[in-house]
Amino acid sequence: MPVFDFQFTVNAPLTAVREFHDDTMILKKLTPPPIFAQIHHYEPLAEGSRATFTLWFGPIPIHWTAVHHHVNAHGFTDQQERGPLKSWKHTHRFTAVDATTTRIHEYIRYDYHHGRRGWLARLLFNKPGLTLLFTARKLLTRYYIKQIHPQPATER
Repeated sequence: MPVFDFQFTVNAPLTAVREFHDDTMILKKLTPPPIFAQIHHYEPLAEGSRATFTLWFGPIPIHWTAVHHHVNAHGFTDQQERGPLKSWKHTHRFTAVDATTTRIHEYIRYDYHHGRRGWLARLLFNKPGLTLLFTARKLLTRYYIKQIHPQPATER
């Protein structure tokens, strides 16, 4: 089963990062062009909450339902209930580096369907594609966190 492991830091305290991920529009905010996220139903982040959405890769719709598990102050896991892959389990972990910096650790275990059923997922959700997607998400996360939690200016 393939694994994708990605980490980055954000200049914000752990509580700000966690609150940012509570936003029910987070998927739209963190989905970079040329992908478009269409949210059909997104329950507030809690144990067992569901999100139903379509990811549009140009004219290609990818329908997805995710269920959230292990929701706590230090992260959560979203698991594909219905979608393009045989399995997808994405764990988000937030760790305070210090009072003003948080490490975000994205860990995904996924698997493809065999044969023709899995060919599109193999094209869209491979390691190079996930690296591009999560690099964009890193930049978008830093941008949005900075908007809602600006760092105080340092004195010169």
